[in-house]
Amino acid sequence: MANVLFVCTGNTCRSPMAEAILKSRSIPDLEVKSAGVYAADGSKASENTKSVLEENGIPLQHQSSSLGEELIDWATYILTMTAGHKNTVLSMFPGAEGKTFTLKEFAGASGDIIDPYGGPVEIYRSTFKDLTEAIEQILDRVKRQD
Repeated sequence: MANVLFVCTGNTCRSPMAEAILKSRSIPDLEVKSAGVYAADGSKASENTKSVLEENGIPLQHQSSSLGEELIDWATYILTMTAGHKNTVLSMFPGAEGKTFTLKEFAGASGDIIDPYGGPVEIYRSTFKDLTEAIEQILDRVKRQD
């Protein structure tokens, strides 16, 4: 059983989108959650996040969560949207070293996932595409938990 935790800033755009994309793959023995390094608990996903997921037939049930020790301990892999998020996670939770990666790093690529927050729906579509491509690259790895 693998537990994947996606992390972004406010847990209303990128990380809930990534969570929904990976959950939609219905991989046995894989649990997926998301959180934000500066999230307020209980916020809804942004309207454009919901719209883009709906366009792609992906359901979303989401309330934002702040990142805490319980989620860090739960996670097999902590996948952040940016190098800055990764550094923040590791400075807040040094014990997360070794299981914290940027999503693109974990997928064997480089760079960050662009933050669409407050932008037009087109930017959210671009972020969705970027997330989907990276998640496709990690599927085998999370299935075999290397």
